[in-house]
Amino acid sequence: MDRFELVARSLRGGETECWHFGAVAVCEPGGKLAAAIGDPSTGVFLRSAAKPFQALAMMALGLDVESLRDDELALICASHGGFELHTRAVSELLARWDLEPAALLCGPHEPVDAGAARSLRESGAAPTSLHNNCSGKHAGMLGTCRAAGLSLGDYVSADHPLQREVARVIARSCRVEPETMGIGMDGCSVPSFQVPLAGVATAYADLAQPEGLDDPVDSARTARVYEAMTGSPEMVAGPGRFTTRLMEVGGGSILGKEGADGLYAVAVRAPRRLGIALKIADGTEVCRDGVVLEVLRQLGALDDEQIASLEDFRVPKRRNCRGRAVGEVVPEVSLPGLG
Repeated sequence: MDRFELVARSLRGGETECWHFGAVAVCEPGGKLAAAIGDPSTGVFLRSAAKPFQALAMMALGLDVESLRDDELALICASHGGFELHTRAVSELLARWDLEPAALLCGPHEPVDAGAARSLRESGAAPTSLHNNCSGKHAGMLGTCRAAGLSLGDYVSADHPLQREVARVIARSCRVEPETMGIGMDGCSVPSFQVPLAGVATAYADLAQPEGLDDPVDSARTARVYEAMTGSPEMVAGPGRFTTRLMEVGGGSILGKEGADGLYAVAVRAPRRLGIALKIADGTEVCRDGVVLEVLRQLGALDDEQIASLEDFRVPKRRNCRGRAVGEVVPEVSLPGLG
């Protein structure tokens, strides 16, 4: 089986200019492969798609989620756009745990949302670690360490008890042995783990059907993560951003989460419980959202009206420096029938 297959094309003047390749895995709860494009055993780094499972590890170590509102838990699972509603909420979480923004080890960057970045520049303020798209997760990790009596200054280290628990939860959720996972450093300095693409889909299938987990505690925690993220989608990415819009349109039946470099994962509850993971081979994200939507359309998880409301993401326009449309990016997905 070829590792990657054609999943989209970039057009200019109606003619193909670029060909985009990727792989898709669709799994049922428990890990049975239901459909695939390319090789579902391809190793991928979870990157930010790990955040729901990093949150589960925090819960296992003692993060008091009963004291958290759903929007706060969603922020801990977020790759937020750096809007003021996000930075304010991170600051409030840190203050609750008697922590300062300086304790965040994610590093600063401009808001990933272009509008939020422009607003920050126009204000004359410099970006801080609060604007990092991972600051909510890092705040949650600090709160976990505070609750569990763990050291704060090295919480991003792969040898820290928190990160060891993250590794355990990810391996369990992806149905792999911990020693088989590749490990690298993510953009925010925490460990990032490499697992088969089908393992990512399996983990997200658990999010779609948490009641199927053997351990009732794991089941309850997983259900809480799902409900928090789908119930507060504006915290997971931000107003107008793809992940937020997808969950808004899905109405609670779809949970989406991007990773960096062309990775995306989805938990689907209707018409059947499934987990989906896709990877764009070269990491480009220009076609990623459209491929996600086309897979969901072919699975029957989104109807024509829902797809139409997300058309700007499904077939994004390519524009020149004057803002004139010069082409578009078209998904080209043929998902085999579900097993």
